[in-house]
Amino acid sequence: MQPNGNIIGNDQIPADLYPLINGLCTVGAELAKTIARGSLGQTLGGNVGENTDGDQQKALDVMADEAFAEALKSLSVRWYASEEQEIVVELDPKGKYALAIDPLDGSSNIDVNVSIGTIFSIFKAKDGADESFLRPANEQIAAGYIIFGPQTGLMVTFGEGTQFYILSPDTGRYEMANDRVIVPKESNEYAINASNYRHWSNPVRAYIDDCIAGADGVHGRNFNMRWVASLVAETHRILTRGGIFLYPSDDREGYGAGRLRMLYECAPMAFLVEQAEGHATNEHDRILDQTAKELHARTPFVFGTPYKVDRLASYHDLPEKEVSALFGSRGLFRD
Repeated sequence: MQPNGNIIGNDQIPADLYPLINGLCTVGAELAKTIARGSLGQTLGGNVGENTDGDQQKALDVMADEAFAEALKSLSVRWYASEEQEIVVELDPKGKYALAIDPLDGSSNIDVNVSIGTIFSIFKAKDGADESFLRPANEQIAAGYIIFGPQTGLMVTFGEGTQFYILSPDTGRYEMANDRVIVPKESNEYAINASNYRHWSNPVRAYIDDCIAGADGVHGRNFNMRWVASLVAETHRILTRGGIFLYPSDDREGYGAGRLRMLYECAPMAFLVEQAEGHATNEHDRILDQTAKELHARTPFVFGTPYKVDRLASYHDLPEKEVSALFGSRGLFRD
């Protein structure tokens, strides 16, 4: 699929990156049509294999990966790293950019009509594939996601704030909806998969225990828990309403470093969130200061309203007795 005309305004997109962003948006618009057809079209949610980490691939995962790879061949992308592929693909030996992508995040939710999306991260290409991607996350020059939900939208940053565009059903173009997205400073929401409580570290359990305690606990306020199991949907809610998202490490086999991928998911989302004045960590250290050690490396991931993210990090510095299940005062943190 080749980009066909300008589908997004170029007023706030760097000129050198415009063709690439326009191409991503064009593929996104076509995918939105396919997703909207649902079961009226081909089966999108059926398993068609496994990706490099053993996760089930859906039909739309593969379709989206192929569509983006084809479109990007003519858009100065030298290196293409996809969550759905084991190795980096060289698309254009003369290309200026290295693009990492999760073509369809949250695909397990396709059949239940929950918001899903495409996540991407852009670096300046280097001569080698590995050195183009296995570098500090703060060297990204752009990052974003396309969300497929009640509206199809593009959330994107070029390092000077975060912008949100909506694909207009009237014009067929992405129209600016918010030129300066800011994470709200106050929120009573947190997002975590509570079914894994028994596997979490004591600091994470203590933090969530204090949220559950509500107005009677150290926070002195009641909270609502959210969990969608689609990173794009979770991030969009945080950018819109604030709060905190947690996907921590835990003691299950294969989860010691969390479950989300540094390159394809956490680095681009951290860039977006920080440019929207939020914080993003691996539970204690800033994500954008980290470097993926391999293409499909994982990391714990916490992001959202700054004081909430920073407070979770501070729980890791408490004495062990203060984060035990039996200790409930933690007066240091009373709001």
